[in-house]
Amino acid sequence: MTSEKNYCDGGEGLLEAFRDLGIDYVIVASGSEWAPYWEAMAGQKRDGTKGPSYIDVWHETAAVDIAIGYTLVTGRMQAVLLHAGPGLLQGACGIHGALLADVPMLVLSSESDSYGERPGVDPGSQWYRNLSIVGGPHGLVDHIVKWSNQIPGVETLYEMVKRAGEISQRAPRGPVYLNAPVEVLLEPWKPSPFPKKIVPPARKISPQSEIDGLVERVRAAREPVIMTESAGRDPKAFYALVAFADKFAIPVIEPQSNVCGNFPKNDPLYLGNDIAPLRDTADLVLLVNCRAPWYPPSNRPPHATTIVIDEVPQRPQVVHQVLFADLYVEGEVADTLARAALQDGDADLIEPRRARHAASHQALRSRIQRAEAAAVGGTAIEAVTLVEALRETVPAGTIFVDETITHSRLVQQHLEWSEPHRYFYVQGGLGQGIGVALGVKLAAKDRFVVLTLGDGAFLYNPVVQALAASRDNELPVLIVIFNNRRYLSMQYNHLRFYPDGASVAHNDFYGVNLDTQPDLEAFGLPYGMHCAAVSDPAHLGSALDDAVAAVESGRTAIVNVYVTK
Repeated sequence: MTSEKNYCDGGEGLLEAFRDLGIDYVIVASGSEWAPYWEAMAGQKRDGTKGPSYIDVWHETAAVDIAIGYTLVTGRMQAVLLHAGPGLLQGACGIHGALLADVPMLVLSSESDSYGERPGVDPGSQWYRNLSIVGGPHGLVDHIVKWSNQIPGVETLYEMVKRAGEISQRAPRGPVYLNAPVEVLLEPWKPSPFPKKIVPPARKISPQSEIDGLVERVRAAREPVIMTESAGRDPKAFYALVAFADKFAIPVIEPQSNVCGNFPKNDPLYLGNDIAPLRDTADLVLLVNCRAPWYPPSNRPPHATTIVIDEVPQRPQVVHQVLFADLYVEGEVADTLARAALQDGDADLIEPRRARHAASHQALRSRIQRAEAAAVGGTAIEAVTLVEALRETVPAGTIFVDETITHSRLVQQHLEWSEPHRYFYVQGGLGQGIGVALGVKLAAKDRFVVLTLGDGAFLYNPVVQALAASRDNELPVLIVIFNNRRYLSMQYNHLRFYPDGASVAHNDFYGVNLDTQPDLEAFGLPYGMHCAAVSDPAHLGSALDDAVAAVESGRTAIVNVYVTK
């Protein structure tokens, strides 16, 4: 038996930086460069030192997406370790999604800077043959991260990792990337003489004069309307928005670009996701965390003044953004709305407006109920029936993660919630939903989590690896596939451009067909998951009941539902 040697190299410096950043999980898609970090983790476990937990994931996209889901719920940045340039490219779709979702994240991968020529250091010949990237791997992600850099030496590793984490967590929040060369990780590391845990970012709040100016314009408006995409990401902002809207009787619209639950669906001021009925009468639009309120960008309410309430109103990651702002209020959104709600308005304007919008809210609910009733009685499952059945079957407090395209509006319209963190829409390219749902479950282990996605989106996901992560980390979720056997959104786009073309005349569509797909639910069989397919409306309720019971017993369930379109 060999004697145990204690190493203190760049791997230990990396782990110490993660501890001081307050990271809960380091999520790893394994690569050979991470041996120093693995050794440091083994030492942490041996010594009983408090520090981040370790999760191994078999695919880079899934690793990044688990970190996204966890942060969506907790707000806390996590770390992801990928392998070299190729692994970074595999995770790029998720990293881009984190950028779009304003999710802080610390991503690292590696390269070699000696190629075996440094005495006593052999990083492996794979770096010389095929892993290196001209200009360094950080050049691969410059445009899809907030900040990227290379760690030049072990002397700067600890502070550079901490600084990268601090940059990530400041507005606009987003992923950052560090290239940690193998040789740097293998170098002996001396602990910093000034170790220090980072402190939270300072709050930035608007001066009272700006709050007064906002309220003055709200008081003067006869037909104000609120539009929001992501205010509900912060529970404090969710409830502050409720208080503000109620104080001045302002209706709330979540437009097509909505990415989370921002307002109670049962509130009389909730008017769904279409501003069209209010477009011509609105005289004041309040954009609360709403980066893309109307499409096309010029399709604004023509007679309205626009006030933007957002800590980062002009998103630097958005190529083209048109807000038509007449006033910016850029302090912390929850604080802005809460302080504005302390002031009073004109009751002669507010109360008639409240009654009018309450009637519109009731009309919206009636339309939803009629749509659900009209879908009953057929021999095939309508998508609206599936959403209704899902809503009625899952436990109270369920968190929904949505990666549908064709059915996204139906999902948002027919689900119900009255609290924050009940709905998240997956951002970026398709193929990330399973990982995001697992990250949400990791952060909310006592909550029931549902992922809704189409069959095309399911096939984009790293299904085998993500399902393994679900099993290996005891993260049971309910996966519901809206299966129409085709890329219907792609067919819709074709029809928009060529409504009377050759494809329509001859029923000859390309890039659409998914008829040759296998039984998608069967992907869960090797992992002992509950797997079911259903096409008969009479069996839908029992299929969902059985799936919910399986998840509550600790097994992920996949229900492959064949819908009409």
